[in-house]
This record gives sequence, C-alpha cells and structure tokens, in this order.
Amino acid sequence: MGRLLLAQARWALRHGQFLILAHPQVPDYLRHKADDYDRWWGGTGKRKRTLSAANRLAEPSQPETRSTRATMSQDLLESVDNGIATLTMNRPESRNALSRDMLQAMNEALTRYAIDPAIRLVVLTGAGPAFCSGGDVKGFARAAASGGVAMGFDQRVSDLRMRMEVSRLLHEMPKPTLAVIPGAAAGAGLSLALACDLRLAADNAKLTTAFSKVGLSGDFGGSYFLSQLVGTSRARELYFTGRLVLAEEALQLGLVDRLAPAAQLAQAAQQWTQELADLPTVAVGYMKRNLNLGLRASLSDVLDAEAIHMIRTFDTDDHKGAARAFVEKRTPRFNGR
Repeated sequence: MGRLLLAQARWALRHGQFLILAHPQVPDYLRHKADDYDRWWGGTGKRKRTLSAANRLAEPSQPETRSTRATMSQDLLESVDNGIATLTMNRPESRNALSRDMLQAMNEALTRYAIDPAIRLVVLTGAGPAFCSGGDVKGFARAAASGGVAMGFDQRVSDLRMRMEVSRLLHEMPKPTLAVIPGAAAGAGLSLALACDLRLAADNAKLTTAFSKVGLSGDFGGSYFLSQLVGTSRARELYFTGRLVLAEEALQLGLVDRLAPAAQLAQAAQQWTQELADLPTVAVGYMKRNLNLGLRASLSDVLDAEAIHMIRTFDTDDHKGAARAFVEKRTPRFNGR
C-alpha cells in the first residue's frame, strides 16, 4: 500500500469519512478500527448501522451474574462476576508468555466486552506469580534455528499488526481497564499492562521493556504508552537499557498507580475493581475518549468532543439519578446506563 493512500485512510478514519476505507489496498486493521468506532460510539451513522453504540450503552444492563466462558484457547481464562470481566493469561509454565491463540482469544473477548452494556470493568492479569513475560523467546529461537517462517515480510508485518490490536482495544474501549500485576511484566507483557487505564502491582513485581536484551525494537504500543506516562527521555532510557524496574520505582515513575503486599494483592484488587465497576460506566467511556483525543488533537477539537459527550451524558439514567441524589443529599448509585 502506498504511503499516500495509507495517510488518506488514516485521515478518513479520524474524520469519519469511511468511503476510502473500501479501497482494496487499505489494511484490514484500519477497516476493523472503523467498525469498532461505529459499534462503540455510533455518532455519525455513516456506516448505516441500525443501532448506535451510544444507544447500546444506554440500554438497561442485563442481570448481573457470575459466570465463566470458554475462550478459543486454554491460554486465556475468562470470567465475569457482577459486571467485572477478568481475562487471565494462563501459561504459568512460561510466565504467561503470549501465544497466537491467547491473543486471538483476547481480541475476541475485548471486542465483545466493548459493546456489552452488562460489562462495567475489564481486568487483565496473569496466572501464577507472573503477569506476562511478553513474546515467546524460546519460540523465536526455534524459528530462527529452523531458517525463519514461511510468510513474506509484508504478511508478517500485517499478521503482527493484527495481533497488536489488543493493546488498542484495552486503551480505547469505552470501559475502564485495569491490569493486576502479580509479578514480572516484561516486553510485550509490559506493553499490555501499560495499555490498560490503571495498574495495580504486587510490591515484589518487576517491570522491564526487555526488548533490547533480545535485539528487538518493541511492539504492542509500549513505546507510545511509556512515552505518555514517563516522558520521552525516561522512556528512551528504559527502552535502550531494558533494565529492571522494581515496584517502588515503578510507582514513583507512574508506571503503576497502586501497590499492594503480594500476599494481599487479591484482596486489594477485589476492593479496587468494585470501586471502578461502581462508576458511571457511560460517562467513564466518554472521559476515556476525551482524554485519548487530548493526546493528539487541538484544543478546539477536544472542546467539540467534550460538548458532544457532555450532552450525551446529561441524557443518561446515571446522571439523572445522581442529580436527584445530590438534591436529596444521599450517595448516588450508578447502574452503567
């Protein structure tokens, strides 16, 4: 695909002009991103959906239940409890190294959660004493020893880019996302943690970009998220050196938001997840969109978006109930609609 066409496609996506996305050379991930925006926000109606995402989010939530759901892979465990969806990376023998099946299942689950009004919060964590060690380096070594892979360069780039969509989903979906980090988070595993809105770590957790240690440049958005969190100079230092960052330093740098003693991590996570799930979910979704827009747009664009989103949230049941509660001097109860 030519650079000019790619630039035009990205411009079209930002401005809601979807016709150019039908060009056969436009990458699939850009078309999927347009579909996501239409499902989540549904502001323009230019893709002829019958029900906008704003209406979906305003629909009454389904009864809250505790359930588990089989994903496409045992590498990822999925559970839902009272509106809190938890995804557990489940390869403890390899410190939850990422696999193709895990990422495919994660992509499917996150896409589903983004438009499910019953889901109030998404939690990402790892089985055992680690969060995620990133890519399967042993698998990389086997591929190198066997002479590489069958796919060509462009196919490999497209394949990796599609798998990295999970970072965008965690960062942009209109629900709060929380990474619970019980131990090591390295490489792409750290990138996934940083893609979440908030991070809770055990006090013995260790974080590292790790890519320079294996001669790689980095993926899954880590360079973007780290630069936003700690600034470009510190991000360069952490990427170039790949040094370990212990939990206390991670808190000071802003890589994590809260720490808990390792033995009490589950209890601390339960308390915080409930607080987050009790927030006005629709309003939080629009807050995320405003804040993400503020990273790249002009003040005028942000003011435009804030005005639209503010009027939309005025019409939610959560706002109306909170306004009554304020007048009656009682604590509001939000239902996510």
